[in-house]
Amino acid sequence: MAKLDYNEIKPRKYIVYNDEPFEILESHVARTQQRKPQNQVKMRNMLNGKVIPGTFYASDTADEADIIKREAKFIYASRGEYWFCDPHDAKNRYTIPEDILGNATKYLKADTIVDLMIFEYDDEEKIIGVTLPIKMTFTVKEAPPAIRGNTSSGGNKLVTLETGAQITTPLFIETGEKIIVNTETGEYVERAPKN
Repeated sequence: MAKLDYNEIKPRKYIVYNDEPFEILESHVARTQQRKPQNQVKMRNMLNGKVIPGTFYASDTADEADIIKREAKFIYASRGEYWFCDPHDAKNRYTIPEDILGNATKYLKADTIVDLMIFEYDDEEKIIGVTLPIKMTFTVKEAPPAIRGNTSSGGNKLVTLETGAQITTPLFIETGEKIIVNTETGEYVERAPKN
């Protein structure tokens, strides 16, 4: 486990704080004339999702959390259970609770390969999150019709994807079209190229 100095505790780093893994969301190193520098952070507990503030002083260090990534293939969801398997061994199946998946549930579709984030601590492994591919292609299941004449000025409408997620797209997108979505922001990127 690597040690991080107070000023190395930055966004997208994972640290162990009070024996639990945290992801750093924001950090700001403040230097005032009278006081020693301090790093004020916002961090998310990877086990329960709570966001808390924290302050690290120049004399502080933090252990970098041992987070490993492992590929998994999403199979299906049923009654709140999300089933995955090893991409190289379909018999090795397991479920991941919805609270760990978070927003990813909106964009999961069969056979999607995801990265599991696994926290290793005291020789134990615990799945603490899932990372989807940043750009994914979806079929538009429902889209309100564009009214003639309103597409020239631009504008947006809410469409429903095959997974049930709703996103905002330009007015020219129609039911049945394939579009590319940024799964981190939930934003429309572009129409998918036709085969």
